[in-house]
Amino acid sequence: METAYTFVPSRAHIYPDHPEKPGRLDMLETLLSTVKADRIEAKQASFEQMTRVHQPQLVKAIEGVCKDGPGIIDHAPTYITQTSYQDALFAAGGVIECTRAVINRDAKNAFAIVRPPGHHAEPDRAMGFCIFNNIAIGAHDALENGIQKVMIIDYDAHHGNGTQAAFLHEERVGFISAHQWGIYPGTGWIHDAPHAKKRIVNVPLQAYAGNETYAQLTDEIFKPMVEAFRPQMLFISAGFDAHWNDPITSLGLSTRGYYSMSKKLVEIAEEVCDGKIVFVLEGGYDPRNVANGTAAVFDALSGSQLSMDANDPSPYADVDHGSRIQEILRWHDIV
Repeated sequence: METAYTFVPSRAHIYPDHPEKPGRLDMLETLLSTVKADRIEAKQASFEQMTRVHQPQLVKAIEGVCKDGPGIIDHAPTYITQTSYQDALFAAGGVIECTRAVINRDAKNAFAIVRPPGHHAEPDRAMGFCIFNNIAIGAHDALENGIQKVMIIDYDAHHGNGTQAAFLHEERVGFISAHQWGIYPGTGWIHDAPHAKKRIVNVPLQAYAGNETYAQLTDEIFKPMVEAFRPQMLFISAGFDAHWNDPITSLGLSTRGYYSMSKKLVEIAEEVCDGKIVFVLEGGYDPRNVANGTAAVFDALSGSQLSMDANDPSPYADVDHGSRIQEILRWHDIV
């Protein structure tokens, strides 16, 4: 197969009036029958696989608290239900199955469409709507199965603090996060992790950063950083909350912007990683944006033109991030 995907909607992982809900994926689920990709089934991640990223006591604690669910477990608010532990194991396991399909060349590339999301979950705590860190678990599994170096690029609107924490001192993993500055979780400034220059890269963006900004940072930050790090596999934390009308963020991407960025990331993977790339769903709280963005990613993965015109250009003026990009490049000794 060319492109594989897994779909873990976790329908019983739901809490009243919470934005991270199964309904996020309703429109997306409808379009899955039309995408140029083959579905593979998720399996639950094992305790051993989970504890490559998370402390064993956290995994056991989440299992225990879910038995008494539903409830709120952090101020984000992150919630659990009686099925959330099993749901989270399937979400992480879905990323592992996609990862192995690509490593084994059963698929050229893949998209793990899973929830609950993961990039805020740190080794010792769940947070930010995230139970376990799905993409970090998948990246670790790649390292356990013959891949020497991986890089994770996170374009969710929120900083991927959990992924950064998981790999803060792991020389085999690079991490780039482009995110709106000043919103949850309040981390991800340029000068984080000074010991890991060129490996841990934060790109804090102003509100309404849009298609032109993301095109620029893809060309001037993502591409040169990947080329310098030389990973054998790329992982992408795909957050569709960077869309301009997401209900809880204020960035400026459109569907066409998501397509253009994803297409370039696939091309970078072709150049550097022999095409090995796995996208993993993170945030995005408007169902139409999630569906349109997912369709755009599938078009990029299959090498197709954008198959649908969402007609959703941002009504906001993009913000010039040239000086910010130069500051980041100087910090990482790229210019």
